[in-house]
Amino acid sequence: MPLVDHSADLTLYTHPWSRGQIARWMLEETGAPYRQVILDFGTTMKSPDYLALNPMGKVPTVVHGQQVVTECAAICAYLADAFPAVGLVPAPAQRAAYYRWLFFAAGPLEASVVDRTLGVKIEEKQERMVGYGNYDKVMDTLAGALARTTWLGGPAFSAADVYVGSQLIWGMEFGTITKRAEFEDYAARLTQRPAYLAAKAIDAALGAQLAAKQA
Repeated sequence: MPLVDHSADLTLYTHPWSRGQIARWMLEETGAPYRQVILDFGTTMKSPDYLALNPMGKVPTVVHGQQVVTECAAICAYLADAFPAVGLVPAPAQRAAYYRWLFFAAGPLEASVVDRTLGVKIEEKQERMVGYGNYDKVMDTLAGALARTTWLGGPAFSAADVYVGSQLIWGMEFGTITKRAEFEDYAARLTQRPAYLAAKAIDAALGAQLAAKQA
């Protein structure tokens, strides 16, 4: 059974130059109709109305009826559960890999990439204190998994691939993740998906509009 009534309103709060791209891709994969609210980083994203939904003042946020979901991994998992007919979540007894890689990407992957990008140096004696150990271990672990399987969450494409794949695609594009054959092959499979292409086209058009206004 779905978590909530599918007839309920579904709204994405986002900005085209943000992690909101992940949530939009996931929404496009569900095929569910949704509204979008485009927020600005320094103004509407910090407004009282939006902070009532997401006190962090960040995007994305998804509102589905009375349900409010923030954090990209949670949004991906929630939407997969809310629209089960689409098949973006494995059966309950087959979710070990699905959960593993969703949370791996939300924890070790994102933290290691952000720290490395910001120039945070983790000494060997500090690695036991850091959830990800070090950047190279994270990348070796993920590359090893992708060398053994087509999709990370199980035998079929799932919400885990939306979330992990988004981070890899973004990271390789902007140079925060070192390119490897396993990552590039995985990204090539993901970027051919119609929902990915549709989501990118929407955000590219919105981004172009924003850039034109700022010119």
